[in-house]
Amino acid sequence: MKLRENFILHRAGEKSYLVPVGGANFAGVVQGNDLLGEILSLLQEETSESAIVDALCDRIDAPREALSRDVGTVIRSLRDIGALEP
Repeated sequence: MKLRENFILHRAGEKSYLVPVGGANFAGVVQGNDLLGEILSLLQEETSESAIVDALCDRIDAPREALSRDVGTVIRSLRDIGALEP
């Protein structure tokens, strides 16, 4: 999976934003914390949910189960708004 090209990531301090551009079928802005920004950064390239969790485990001092749960939640939300390539 990968973030669609018509969504861009913007970071401002500890806040992360996913902004639709061009032909996106979503009219809004997704706002989140630094963890969201890390997940979105990893989705700039083709990857898998498990690869994202592995990368986050290397970067963040948090239980793997919690990171896995958070990644799953973010991915479901991104799919719901059409931000991920099929």
